Amino acid sequence: MAIIGSKEYFKGIEDIKFEGKESKNPLAYKYYSPNEMVLGKKMSEHLKFAVAYWHSFGNTGIDPFGTKTKNFPWNNHEDPIQRAKDKMDAAFEFISKLGLEYFCFHDFDLIEEGNTLFASEHRLRSITEYGQQKRKGTPIKILWGTANLFSHPRYMNGAATNPDFNVVAYASAQVKNAIDVTIALEGENYVFWGGREGYTSLLNTKMKKEIDHLAQFLHNAKDYARSQGFKGHFFIEPKPAEPSKHQYDFDTATVIGFLNQYELTDDFRINIEVNHATLAGHTFQHELQVAADANMLGSIDANRGDYQNGWDTDQFPTNIGEIVEAMLVIVQNGGIQGGGVNFDAKTRRNSTDLADIFYSHIGGIDTFSRALLITEKVINHTDFLNIINKRYSSFDTEKGKAFEKGTLDLSDLHQIAHDNGELKQSSGKQELLENIINDCI
Repeated sequence: MAIIGSKEYFKGIEDIKFEGKESKNPLAYKYYSPNEMVLGKKMSEHLKFAVAYWHSFGNTGIDPFGTKTKNFPWNNHEDPIQRAKDKMDAAFEFISKLGLEYFCFHDFDLIEEGNTLFASEHRLRSITEYGQQKRKGTPIKILWGTANLFSHPRYMNGAATNPDFNVVAYASAQVKNAIDVTIALEGENYVFWGGREGYTSLLNTKMKKEIDHLAQFLHNAKDYARSQGFKGHFFIEPKPAEPSKHQYDFDTATVIGFLNQYELTDDFRINIEVNHATLAGHTFQHELQVAADANMLGSIDANRGDYQNGWDTDQFPTNIGEIVEAMLVIVQNGGIQGGGVNFDAKTRRNSTDLADIFYSHIGGIDTFSRALLITEKVINHTDFLNIINKRYSSFDTEKGKAFEKGTLDLSDLHQIAHDNGELKQSSGKQELLENIINDCI
């Protein structure tokens, strides 16, 4: 049953139900059946869908070439605290009508930043108390919270990596407040995205100093949260550039190296965004595999880019083949650790109806749900895994196992190569594997 505040914002839209793939209803799920068992778990447990508070309720269509195209009815009150409450009413109504349980937020998505730190803290306390009231008696939870450390002019040179200590201190206060809000709303995780943690020019940058400061900043945040009883994971979300020329969290491998270097691996995991992966010159699947191989796949931001545009377009995911390949990585590595599938995506500038926010989320949810069903078929009803395992079967032999265990030295390998003589080529069967996936689709 939909949760509606004093005002219903999405009038005429009822609770979104599963109607199956034959349904012609655009306001129904064709593939997402939350209680359906797939590969030993409920579909909702595999996917843990979350709504991004910022894009869904704050994206007014502004771009570098034009002002807003969307006038949301929850943004009309003169008082910023009441505006924030209206927005939260709309958010809870929307999430409930979708039948989801999670959303993600930045501190100043919940409520507009004040003119002073004191004013901001007062506003955050007000909306936190309102959020606590809204959550009572509902299944709606917070997948993760975070702080916006990139929009305000004070962060033009970064937050944790800013060359001015006073900015670092201000950012620390803001993160403390955001952690407090996350804990008060019983958020399950906390995210760091280094929007401007990087450099525009090395000419005026002490890179090692800035990265050292970033590590100290993260240690401070982690220690404070733990002291307040926070049990969840901390996630870092990699991105190579934009808005900075080069960001210190360039990609998953870079972040994992950083976390290892600064002894943060016990508490931190990776939150991987599709569009950030492609901007780094990788595929989403690659970034997932790197994180999974390091046992650090924490959560994902589900979206896509436009392959003809070189920036972060944050479109809703619709490429079923890409998502199937991603789900194959996720499922074979035991799922994601603590996080879920957050739709860090926005409707297009010319998608101006409130119903468009529903259409976009329904499409993204069904894309991932369909991909999960296809993944189950690939794993359980084809030779897909057998073909891959056979490719590496030489390491199942006595000598192959000995190499993996480190009991063969270079001289041993040299002798084995002489004993083997010339080798036969072994096909990777890439096209066959691609065909198997397409057949299952």
